[in-house]
Amino acid sequence: MTIRSFIARAAQQESLNFLLTNKIPRRSVTRLIGWFSKIEQPLVRDLSIGIWRLFSDLDLTEAKKKQFKSMHDCFTRELKEGARPANPAPNVLVSPCDGIVGANGTLLGTELMQIKGFHYTLEELLEDANLVRCYRNGLFATLRLTSSMYHRFHAPHDCRVGQVTYIPGDAYNVNPVTLKRIEKVYCKNERAVVQMRLAQSGYLVTLVPVAAILVASIRLHFLDVPLSLQYEGPHTFACNAPYRKGEEMGWFEHGSTIIVLAPEGFALCPNVREGSIIRAGQRLMLLP
Repeated sequence: MTIRSFIARAAQQESLNFLLTNKIPRRSVTRLIGWFSKIEQPLVRDLSIGIWRLFSDLDLTEAKKKQFKSMHDCFTRELKEGARPANPAPNVLVSPCDGIVGANGTLLGTELMQIKGFHYTLEELLEDANLVRCYRNGLFATLRLTSSMYHRFHAPHDCRVGQVTYIPGDAYNVNPVTLKRIEKVYCKNERAVVQMRLAQSGYLVTLVPVAAILVASIRLHFLDVPLSLQYEGPHTFACNAPYRKGEEMGWFEHGSTIIVLAPEGFALCPNVREGSIIRAGQRLMLLP
């Protein structure tokens, strides 16, 4: 048995996986890894990326750079020009990120599914009564980024970002093992609520990037502060940031989850199925 296959088998042991990623001082470990990943020392960098490859299917063939200053530089890598073209159809809302499609579909009033048997509400996720009303009986899609994926996210349509709300929280893992064992994980973790008004149609679409263990930092190009466990406020930002469909908006410091919320009348595209892999720029939802 190779080292990689042994590690893969160990990682598949649900109880061990859950204990190693949740029953530890999550916030402290996340801060430590955040510091360690930024060390720009060649031996530390190469050893870190090498170990990372053992645990994942890391593929750097699309990366813009071939050499990285640190493990963090590799995590937040840009891709070659044109690697993620956005579907140009005006009635298509595209995926903002690479990810594995998780729970998705029509909201039951204000209730969303975390995983079969576990639910949470818009009130708990957004903490904004006015915004909750916008998405009652609307549509949602959960997109989970794994550690080896491309971690930057992009505008799902021509739009203007009008407000961002940062909600401090915990740093639970958001992998399937955790989603099956801990209720309302997305509502417990650190997250940002990014509201955007679509050009021409005027529909309000919201992205909710959710951080997780080792990942608790969200960067947005139009804000001059990193949203992280160390950030103390203010928590609401009025914005006026225009974006073209597919234009880069920001990144996770590692990888996590983005929940996409759209009003009633939107429809999921046929390629959006739980467990399928989607890339930034591919069809996600259809406008009414």
